[in-house]
Amino acid sequence: MQNQTICKIVESEIDLDKLLEELTQNTTGAVVMFTGLVRGITERKNPHETIQLEYEAYQPMAEKMMQRVADEIRLKWSNIETIAIIQRIGRLNPGKPTVIIACSAAHRDTGVFDAARYGIDRLKEIVPVWKMEIGPEGDAWIEGDYIPKSND
Repeated sequence: MQNQTICKIVESEIDLDKLLEELTQNTTGAVVMFTGLVRGITERKNPHETIQLEYEAYQPMAEKMMQRVADEIRLKWSNIETIAIIQRIGRLNPGKPTVIIACSAAHRDTGVFDAARYGIDRLKEIVPVWKMEIGPEGDAWIEGDYIPKSND
């Protein structure tokens, strides 16, 4: 199996076991998987309860930008085998995975941890995904920090 890249927006639940199988090759000795979850209670900044999050994305643009993140990872860490960047959309309850960034490599000391961390940080910067927080006090769109540049 060649090194592959999986970049997709999904509406269905993410099967972490199946994804792990897709990331694993005969040479794989390490898989680092960051899984973002819906929090029921947010304690930073303005503490509050969340009943659900609703994610939306313009799928063609989001997947294009996910591929860009994966390409950047490959430029920085050439020994990464497989990369998966998966964003779930729709209404999600607390405890449910919302985003997965996963990288595989032959060994844990090949930058695989840094590559996965870079992937989630970069996804938050450039991938157009919108999030509405639904709570007991009402609904609110959550603003990100990213401001597009002309080359994005």
